[in-house]
Amino acid sequence: MREFFGHVNITDFDAVGYINRVSSNTSNLPNIGIAVSGGGYRALMNGAGAIKAFDNRTENSTSSGQLGGLLQSATYLAGLSGGAWLVGSIYLNNFSTISSLQTYDDGDVWQFQNSIFEGPDGDSIQIIDSATYYTDIYDAVSGKDDAGWETSITDYWGRALSYQLVNATAGGINYTWSSIALTNSFRNAEMPMPILVADGRYPHELLVSSNATVYEFNPWEFGTFDPTVYGFVPVQYLGSRFVAGSLPSNESCVRGFDNGGFIMGTSSTLFNQFLLQINTTSLPSFLKDVFTNILEDLGEDSQDIAVYTPNPFYLWANSTSPSANETVLDLVDGGEDLQNIPLHPLIQPERHVDVIFAVDSSADTQYNWPNGTALVATYERSLNTTGIGNGTSFPVIPDQNTFVNEGLNTRPTFFGCNSSNTTGPAPLVVYLPNFPYVTFSNVSTFDPSYSEEQRDSIILNGYDVATMGNNSRDGEWSACVACAVLSRSFERTNTTVPDQCNRCFERYCWDGTTNSSNPGTYEPSTVFDNVAYAVLPAVFATVAAAATVSAFM
Repeated sequence: MREFFGHVNITDFDAVGYINRVSSNTSNLPNIGIAVSGGGYRALMNGAGAIKAFDNRTENSTSSGQLGGLLQSATYLAGLSGGAWLVGSIYLNNFSTISSLQTYDDGDVWQFQNSIFEGPDGDSIQIIDSATYYTDIYDAVSGKDDAGWETSITDYWGRALSYQLVNATAGGINYTWSSIALTNSFRNAEMPMPILVADGRYPHELLVSSNATVYEFNPWEFGTFDPTVYGFVPVQYLGSRFVAGSLPSNESCVRGFDNGGFIMGTSSTLFNQFLLQINTTSLPSFLKDVFTNILEDLGEDSQDIAVYTPNPFYLWANSTSPSANETVLDLVDGGEDLQNIPLHPLIQPERHVDVIFAVDSSADTQYNWPNGTALVATYERSLNTTGIGNGTSFPVIPDQNTFVNEGLNTRPTFFGCNSSNTTGPAPLVVYLPNFPYVTFSNVSTFDPSYSEEQRDSIILNGYDVATMGNNSRDGEWSACVACAVLSRSFERTNTTVPDQCNRCFERYCWDGTTNSSNPGTYEPSTVFDNVAYAVLPAVFATVAAAATVSAFM
């Protein structure tokens, strides 16, 4: 964190000195979370751009005014669905940089021009052809089934994802989520804790509501803070037969169930729809038959689930958990409850997160741009009278029409600047919506392939979203990020807020204005093609005012 504040400066304020002064009491230090939304490959690539901007290993990211080091300063990095693919790929490849994942050789990771239906081009690490690709996936899932564990389409989906996202033979078939905790970088706290999110689906339920139990996977545990279950089990022992929170003396511990691809697939079961297209010409006939049989067995109601058996929370929370008496726990895509940004793990009071950088690549509008729906869903859940929020607090969020009408989805916006206006100790949320800077990054959620050029341009666009075009839209942006990071710490230490931070908060904090009228079709042009987007109105007003004063001096 000292390194971050060494190159991200706040005018007339020594941030490094401040960190040194307050660090004797660690509770005074800023606690940072980063959340990457769902949205398929769009979310992966746009989110990758933001992470690239935040990573001090990215070339030139630690130059004056750049945001490199924010990633290393963060305590948590959460991903959901497509964002889970990004987080999983980074961590299962030993906390790789985005630059190293942007490969250009056949058979390497992130070669998205090769559709997941076709499999990777062969080289020494990956497989040779599509037939072998599908055979390997089928054999891997059959092995799990033969060992006595129920399987679902998510098993196939997770294996297919791994070939694109994990740089190892057969997509790292033996790589587990819990193995992240064994790496030296994790043990030495050189990386944030990764968290992936999935929703629970109750027995016989078709639609996932805002009351759904939200589960998380971190390298140590799987479980939920929600009052329906409020329990965790060691993630490395998923697949073991827990009863009422304990492993009976006559049961053995199971390991390996937490396959990295399966965990990533669980968070993105919505994309089982990819594999449900069984008439695609790329699919071998024997696999079409396999999937057809699976679908007939599951029925339409169960095509989007990941099956966790035995249920790790069997006979646990009997009075509150709808799944307590079920031997199987069904999990679905973490965005099915509309909370498409994984904020839930980061607003838990136990984690004391001060600021969340929320990277939103949702496809809320007709043309696949975000309009704040994910923030609205989390805010509304925190107010739910059923108690599902379980003591969590979240800043006030306006409706989706206001997001569009007020341009809150065209630029970064801070929510929760005044902590006294929240119902409890809520974090400051720095909202970073997908927006076209150098390319139209609003590709369809279900597009299965992207050229290297398109991949790189969307990643670059995500970088520009996080840095506001390398500060071109606002020369003070990096300082404003630093102010957001320090805001709650300033409150705890009764520190006078620097003047530059006050300017930043005036510029970026939502001021409570609402405009719920129908905004019509939202279809932005790129920043560098539209002068109206080039400089924020508040920045322009500040500059204009200064020029007016100068003219009369």
